[in-house]
Amino acid sequence: MLKLAIPVLHVSSSIAAEQFYCAGLGFRQTFAYRPDELRADPCYLGLVRDGVVLHLSSFSGDGVAGGVINFLVTDVDALHAEFVARGVPIALEPTDQTWGNREMYVKDADGNSIRFVRSGSSHDAGSKPATEA
Repeated sequence: MLKLAIPVLHVSSSIAAEQFYCAGLGFRQTFAYRPDELRADPCYLGLVRDGVVLHLSSFSGDGVAGGVINFLVTDVDALHAEFVARGVPIALEPTDQTWGNREMYVKDADGNSIRFVRSGSSHDAGSKPATEA
């Protein structure tokens, strides 16, 4: 019955967030809703990259800054090279985790952690495997 989950990250500045996510991480803006077109914020942004949708909001009540999102990817190292070339600061360099994943983390200006994960196991992709009985 469930078809899709679209994460919403809270940001304080839609302009800074759009710069980071689009120019830095390669997303494309699909829409921007601003109740007052003369003001940048509050704003609700829709972004997409490689068919994956992400929403950002600077409206109060739409989450809190400091969230976490995992993107399941096929090549962490290629993304790392792309982000470094674009000047994106890397919070965690590509790392082989003890639970089998290869992961890289970046953070936006609001402290949201954007994690790029290549699953190395048959467990739930993008998460630490549960202990099996």
